[in-house]
Amino acid sequence: MAYFAPTTLNDALALIASETVSIIAGGTDVFPAQGQTPLQESLLDVTRIDGLTGLHWGPDGLRIGAATRWSEIANADLPDGFAGLQAAARTVGSVQIQNAGTIAGNICNASPAADGMPPLITLGAEVEISGPDGPRRMPVEQFVTGPRQIQLGARELVTAILIPPLPAHCRAAFEKLGSRTYLVISITMVAVVIGCDAMGRIDFARVAVGACSPVAQRLMGLEADLIGQMPQQVTVSPDHLAPLAPITDIRADGGYRLEAAAEQIKRAIGKAAVSNG
Repeated sequence: MAYFAPTTLNDALALIASETVSIIAGGTDVFPAQGQTPLQESLLDVTRIDGLTGLHWGPDGLRIGAATRWSEIANADLPDGFAGLQAAARTVGSVQIQNAGTIAGNICNASPAADGMPPLITLGAEVEISGPDGPRRMPVEQFVTGPRQIQLGARELVTAILIPPLPAHCRAAFEKLGSRTYLVISITMVAVVIGCDAMGRIDFARVAVGACSPVAQRLMGLEADLIGQMPQQVTVSPDHLAPLAPITDIRADGGYRLEAAAEQIKRAIGKAAVSNG
């Protein structure tokens, strides 16, 4: 096996085409999953590729390089609509993990409990993918199709996360439930982006729940019902949670996850509404 650390995208794509490699960014998921088993494939480290790190504003919104580390996202000067993403960044493992783990690595690992997925879904994020046929893009919720399953070709590489502009009055929040604050897999998590009109009523709403289905889910029925409501009067019904399919495991049973998610949604909306005020 070999270790490759290209500095250009073209070199990285050439290596993917010619070598059998495992792509790593921070390696915070790859190496623990390996356990005691020796590595069989060569490693392609994408963290040194020009253009794959940093947050950059353009006319179409925010571009986050695929190898941007969570600590950089957490500490960036971003509008209030990104508060949910930044809160999630601060819950990804420990500070040491946040200094190594990357946003695209979190997505490409495709865990049902990936902290970055719910806030990215509420931000309308898209994944930019580069390959031999040039770049393409797709919504993040379509890119991740199931546990450890992503829409990435054998000769392709994720190069960025693209987030379009939000209405200026939008605010966001993120809620995570686990057995402790750090180094924990989520039992449930919720991200919201909401906006309120001059009367304090919700006029923009996106809600996504993670760790309650194979892929984080946006609750579009709930979003529609939130329009026109006062944040303090929000109710979450079983019908609103119908897209979810929580499992029962060592961390929690499915019924508890649904109850917890409903409460987290109300808390997150309340938190975002306070920042709207």
